[in-house]
Amino acid sequence: MAETKPTVIVRKVKKAGHGGHHGGSWKVAYADFVTAMMAFFLVLWLMASTSKPERAAISEYFRNPSPLSGQSATPAPGMAGPGGASTSMIKLGGATDVSRGSSNDPFQNKQEAVPQPVDQQQRDKQQLEQLMKELQEAISKSQALEPFKDQLLLDLTPEGLRIQIVDKQNRPMFDLGSATLKPYTRDILHELSSYLSHVPNRISLTGHTDTTAYTARGGYGNWELSADRANAARRTLIDGGLDEAKITRVVGLSSSVLFDQTDPQNPINRRISIVVMTKAAEQAALAGAGPQVGLSAPSADPDASPLAPAAEPGEATAPAVAR
Repeated sequence: MAETKPTVIVRKVKKAGHGGHHGGSWKVAYADFVTAMMAFFLVLWLMASTSKPERAAISEYFRNPSPLSGQSATPAPGMAGPGGASTSMIKLGGATDVSRGSSNDPFQNKQEAVPQPVDQQQRDKQQLEQLMKELQEAISKSQALEPFKDQLLLDLTPEGLRIQIVDKQNRPMFDLGSATLKPYTRDILHELSSYLSHVPNRISLTGHTDTTAYTARGGYGNWELSADRANAARRTLIDGGLDEAKITRVVGLSSSVLFDQTDPQNPINRRISIVVMTKAAEQAALAGAGPQVGLSAPSADPDASPLAPAAEPGEATAPAVAR
């Protein structure tokens, strides 16, 4: 009888597929999705809480991360690290530290310009220089002023733009020993008033005489005469259109500040000085402090350049003859 082989039964258990009820791969996918969404909203929150310069720094970092390839070693804080990336592009506290210059990044290029403080002294200087040029052009072109161009002296002083109207031997500004203006002097002041009205600066007026003794009844002398002449000039400027509120000080100095100190009786010492004041001189005048505005003693150099700036302390100041 033939030998009978035992029957071997192999039982195979079919495992559940990926879509089966007990699979766990969907949980991994869901966890990845939740993590990505959390990161996305975190980025949105960070971008919303940063300023334009900080966003510009971040954008620059990812836009051009490696312009300095080849550099290695650990950089110091604030310096570009390996590959050109800054190790402290955004510091704690919100301050930005951009390690590069300008870029084409729209955030960086559209930053609002921060207004820089304007220096008041520089602004005054520019305005007065412009007024000086206008007056020089007006004097050179005006038929009414052309005969008196050698009597109009313009210069810049620490107090402002000084306009001096001086006497000539045969062409005085006032009647002899009087505060009555000559007709041509009125024309000069009327012409000047239109230009002085263009600037916001205040005005100071000073009257001067020579050393010729002048005494009238009641002790009326050169001090009173110089003050009356300054006031006569003030009234004429106002009559020409100048706002009275712009006049800050009217002073009579007699012969205490001579134009030509070598010849105290030179007619050029008889003059009216109009100073378009700087803001600093205006504040000092209104406060009753500081140097007397318009009292700078000029030198007697009629050929000095009309564009020469005011002399430094200790140097002679030479007014310019308007030509």
